[in-house]
Amino acid sequence: MTISALRRRRLARSGVTLLVVLAIAITAFVALGGTKAATHVVEDVAVVFDGPFEPDRDDGYVPAGEYVGLSDDHPTITKLDPELLDAVRRAAADLEAEQGIEMLVTTGWRSLEYQQWLFDEAVERYRDEEIAKSYVASPDVSKHPLGEAIDIGPLDAQLWLQQYGSDYGLCQTYSNERWHYELATSPGGVCPPMLQDARYSS
Repeated sequence: MTISALRRRRLARSGVTLLVVLAIAITAFVALGGTKAATHVVEDVAVVFDGPFEPDRDDGYVPAGEYVGLSDDHPTITKLDPELLDAVRRAAADLEAEQGIEMLVTTGWRSLEYQQWLFDEAVERYRDEEIAKSYVASPDVSKHPLGEAIDIGPLDAQLWLQQYGSDYGLCQTYSNERWHYELATSPGGVCPPMLQDARYSS
């Protein structure tokens, strides 16, 4: 057999192999529902959605690295508890007037399905449910699906709220989440002691 014939045979085999690999990839894609991957940052941990459930705007999803304004019509804002939203808006107005810093939101309300997915992903990531609970609250514990919790950014706004949030009734709930605030006292009141993390929520 000539060298040219050998090369043609090898090329033919390579082509068949490539077709098989492509067929397997397409089959796997269809089996997963044909969903496109999306990335989101939750509590400083990047999460990649690559399963059959992909959260969208209606679930309160905000893409990684993006913020939502407190006046936006995004469900993560509009489905917040009205009293919490009012308190945060008042705090944001004062912060901007005093220091020219805009208070923004990384996440507020989330659907139960979205919260469950985040928790399941954390369990898979850390291979331990108790460790996962310290980073992502389970749906039966998290206040996000109730619209009673909000995650604030940027850092300057978080630090300002740590100092003045109680003037509006806003309290940092967990010591390991400087961005997470809930309406936990009356305006001007004293915030309850922070919990170490979501594992200690009742």
